Amino acid sequence: NRMEINYQSIGVIHTPWKEIGGMPIQPSGAAGVRGRIEVFPQFVAGLVDLDGFSHIILLYHFHLVQEANLTVTPFLDTQPRGLFSTRAPKRPNPIGISVVRLTNLEENVLAVEGIDVLDGTPLLDIKPYVPEFDHHAGVRLGWLESAQGRSREKRSDDRFQ
Repeated sequence: NRMEINYQSIGVIHTPWKEIGGMPIQPSGAAGVRGRIEVFPQFVAGLVDLDGFSHIILLYHFHLVQEANLTVTPFLDTQPRGLFSTRAPKRPNPIGISVVRLTNLEENVLAVEGIDVLDGTPLLDIKPYVPEFDHHAGVRLGWLESAQGRSREKRSDDRFQ
């Protein structure tokens, strides 16, 4: 049974990326790029102790996505792939995920580095990055095996607008 689920944003992500074209496609392509996360005042109490972590996981809403495509040609490939084997934004639930470096936390503003997100993107959640939980040995990369390392140079275009 399909269930309708509603979320409200807890903040806004601010970055240098004002247009989708030319943006990095993953945090690995945004090394050193600084941004800030503005968390709405009613959620500030939830930020206590977060400054002890060097990296955080951002979950956000791809707010410009208007339709889902179950088959996409990803930025790092030339052939169509099943959506769920990609990180493409045109999803039934357009949720994005990025792991970024947390460089400062002051009141309701988090300074981050390595941000690959469009300016003004609604923030859904923040979680600490914990290698014991989030890093796994012996990982298989499927079709992305041959694309390793290319995300650093690859930039977004208009295919997912």
